Amino acid sequence: MSTTHIPPERRSAVRTLLRLWPYLRPIRGRFFLAAFVAIVASCLSLVIPLILKWIVDGPIADRDPGGVWLGALGLLVLGLAEALLFGFRRWLVARPMASVEASMRGDLYGHLQRLPIAFHDRWASGQMLSRATSDLMLIRMFLTFPLTFLVVNGTTIAVGFVILMMQEWTLGLVLLAPVVPLVVLCAAFEKRFSVAARRAQDQVGDLTTVVEESVLGIRVIKGFGRHRSQERAFREMAGQLRGTELLKGRLLAGIWALITIIPELAVGAALVLGTVQVADGDLSAGTLVAFLSTALALRWPVESIGFLLAMSQEAATSTERFFEVMDEQPEAETATGERAGAGAPGGIRFDGVRFRFPDAAAGSTPVLDGIDLVIPTGQTLALVGATGSGKTALTALIPRLHELTEGRITLDGEDITAMDRERLRSLVAVAFEEPTLFSASVGENVLMGTADEPGADDLERALEVAQAGFVRSLPQGADTEVGEQGLSLSGGQRQRLALARAVVGRPRFLVLDDPLSALDVHTEARVEAALRRVLKDTTALVVAHRPSTVLLADRVALLSGGRITAVGTHHELLRDCPEYAWLMSGAEGADTTEGTDGTEKEGAGGATAPDLTQAAVSGAPLDLEGERR
Repeated sequence: MSTTHIPPERRSAVRTLLRLWPYLRPIRGRFFLAAFVAIVASCLSLVIPLILKWIVDGPIADRDPGGVWLGALGLLVLGLAEALLFGFRRWLVARPMASVEASMRGDLYGHLQRLPIAFHDRWASGQMLSRATSDLMLIRMFLTFPLTFLVVNGTTIAVGFVILMMQEWTLGLVLLAPVVPLVVLCAAFEKRFSVAARRAQDQVGDLTTVVEESVLGIRVIKGFGRHRSQERAFREMAGQLRGTELLKGRLLAGIWALITIIPELAVGAALVLGTVQVADGDLSAGTLVAFLSTALALRWPVESIGFLLAMSQEAATSTERFFEVMDEQPEAETATGERAGAGAPGGIRFDGVRFRFPDAAAGSTPVLDGIDLVIPTGQTLALVGATGSGKTALTALIPRLHELTEGRITLDGEDITAMDRERLRSLVAVAFEEPTLFSASVGENVLMGTADEPGADDLERALEVAQAGFVRSLPQGADTEVGEQGLSLSGGQRQRLALARAVVGRPRFLVLDDPLSALDVHTEARVEAALRRVLKDTTALVVAHRPSTVLLADRVALLSGGRITAVGTHHELLRDCPEYAWLMSGAEGADTTEGTDGTEKEGAGGATAPDLTQAAVSGAPLDLEGERR
């Protein structure tokens, strides 16, 4: 499925490109100097026809060989000066434009890190990659060459026509005749080409996404024998891109042909008219030679308009795509809440928390609806619920990966919205259900979990807690590169490293989203034994699906229908809460209370589940005070 992002409103190319000025401002001196040098170099070519006129009407007419050689020397000097000036212009802009590209790429990457999770959920990674690579390369190429030469060639054409009018105004008017039709044609071309350019660059992003997903999911593709269907899908998308590029080629070929033919017809008409004037004695041969030489010198500036406009449109589209991302609002860095007053309870506290995803329809049912919960300092709460009940969404609210819709969450009495994100995330460590590793060493992946200067002891302790002794058997131990996404490791190994990353910084608050799901029972038992020691020194929320994980906690909370419907010990809930007993029984359809035949299902211990509301708690915050086992 296409992930193309179409902007709601299109700006003009000029307005879009003007947004690049803040990046050009630091190098404006060299940029304007380069443009001036290019203008001088281009205008030098217009002096050549004047020298030719002098040679024809002077030394040649007077049969003076010395004058011809002098004129030839002047032409050689002008040619060398023009070449040196253009080379100097290239030197002036090469390094600064590379710096502009690097600055834009750095800003884009940094901005992506600050954007909320909701943004990354909406956008395909391939679209981000194409914006950070091919789009920025097109912008750099535009700033280096087409932008300068739009100005240079425009100035050259203006100066050239002034010279033509001064030489013979009647012939000059003949050459001015194509201006109006050329302007109309260029305007039509610009409009159509901009649409095709946008479509092509969005299709490149979609194609990049397909390639990236195919590489990361190669095991699934091979495991299910889907390589042929994936290849067909890729070829289809590549064919669509090919068709768009061919459309761009046809548009460019058409405008180039018209821009070439129409001025050539005008030059031909001027040549015929000028020849008649020379034959009648109304015009000197030297003037006609100079006039035609000037007209021919203007061929390149005129003919280049087509591809310069094309490159300008591609750059404008790339700029538009760049700022589509940069215009997205990042996570707020400043405090928006109020600090709790003195005597506020410690630990983690949820007060009337409601959450709805940002892109959810207005009036839709919240994922979390009125969560009131207290996890006292130093205690561990296990969060249990059926698939889709909102457990992961609840854990994501604590480090503010998502912003709650209503209510508030406090850590040791301080509202999390009153804390800047850097401080909040230094207090809270998270191990996600799906462990993500980066293309770095094992040690670097684990030590990402601490902001302090880590030591070897911290790494060893974290690996011991996660029972990640397999690291020692790797070729370079903790210095072994794990490869992209850590796919060179098993699922259980990746999960243990993710757990080690969560505990390495000795966090005050720990959020674990089903951290042991990929482990075998023996490894799980060892990890749980080591993890108990860590949990004694922290306040933790653990999403659990198995009784063995639940037993790590002091208390258990059941999340059902976006609400906390029961809180107690594991054994209390097994006895008193049919839904919890049903979940812990491991039976399928845990979120269903009625069988296909209309009969009531039974949970563990023979408990029935016709009325799950019997375990519901009152609207007051649920207190988990109690002794550790």
